[in-house]
Amino acid sequence: MRIIRLTLIAIGVIQIVLGAVFLIPNAFAHLMGLPDAPTWASWMLTMFAARAFGFGYGMLLAAREPKRHRSWIVAMVGVQAIDWLGTAAYLITGALTLSTVTTAAFLPLIFIGILWRPATTPSPQLATSSS
Repeated sequence: MRIIRLTLIAIGVIQIVLGAVFLIPNAFAHLMGLPDAPTWASWMLTMFAARAFGFGYGMLLAAREPKRHRSWIVAMVGVQAIDWLGTAAYLITGALTLSTVTTAAFLPLIFIGILWRPATTPSPQLATSSS
């Protein structure tokens, strides 16, 4: 259970950092050596920041009691799967390089691997409460 809690904390912190970064999207673009995002994309990234803060909170909450907050873990497995598939698509098409996506090329798979069992195994209290 300790590795699950540590993973949830790590994901929570990463989500909160991403939320802070994407509040000012062009600052992140400059840091990565990318051109400024169009205004509409900056707006979308700012809206994403709010969701990243929300998921960060959810992961920190789930880290305290993973069995009780299983739905947060299930949601994050879905987020990580979409993150990885999206990253893979951009890499396959050549739109981005491994040096640009860095850890996004492998971290989602590690997170999914660690969180899969707690996400897919119903807790005993949930099984008995639905009867």
